[in-house]
Amino acid sequence: MVHKYLITGMTCNSCVAKVKSELLKLGDIEAAEVQLQSPQATITMGRHIPTPVLQEAVRKAGHYTIVLDEDMTHNRSNDVSNEGMINPSYFPIVLIFGYIGGVSVLAQFDAKGFDWMLWMRHFMAGFFFVFSFFKLMNLRGFAEGYSSYDIVAEKFPAWGFIYPFVELALGIAYLTNISPIGTNSAAFLVMGISSIGVIKSLLRKSSFQCACLGTIIKLPLSKVTLFEDLLMAGMSVLAIISILFFHQ
Repeated sequence: MVHKYLITGMTCNSCVAKVKSELLKLGDIEAAEVQLQSPQATITMGRHIPTPVLQEAVRKAGHYTIVLDEDMTHNRSNDVSNEGMINPSYFPIVLIFGYIGGVSVLAQFDAKGFDWMLWMRHFMAGFFFVFSFFKLMNLRGFAEGYSSYDIVAEKFPAWGFIYPFVELALGIAYLTNISPIGTNSAAFLVMGISSIGVIKSLLRKSSFQCACLGTIIKLPLSKVTLFEDLLMAGMSVLAIISILFFHQ
């Protein structure tokens, strides 16, 4: 008999390998195909194995949860998007960007005029604060997922543990407006390098989960991820140009 399951918590191929290994240790499992894309596990069994038994197995591999795909059928049917609409998987990041952008506007509510530079600085501060927060919720999980596609973290895994703190520092620097040129230069460097890894993975058509929101909110690595990185890199360049040529 064959059953399909959804597994949450996996962020990279290393996670896939660990989960598959633990599942195959169960004697009645004849084959297990595990992947990052949903449905994430197709399991062939000699006899039916209750989901709690499978859950106990995947928990040995890490902080993962397995649910019978049939249990999610109703929820997934409501999530199917029509052609041309935004994939529901991206709703969290769209909502987050909307909140950050809105708060950045409200921050100037009592001002006499609207300052785009101030808005952009507040937006970037909010971006780095929020994104570092989600990464720090599960630092080890983020580091493992990030090392699967980032060009620096691939060679130096410690970078995955440092990166969220770099984002946090950038958020503080933007909010306090400390050394604007240095802050924007650092942001451009960090986001520019990050985008290179995303581009390489997209060109290889690799199947990875985006680690931009850590392991709490799962997003597919896609052009949306690239847009996010390039947007922040581009805004940092605009800020540098404005500071150098239009502000005293």
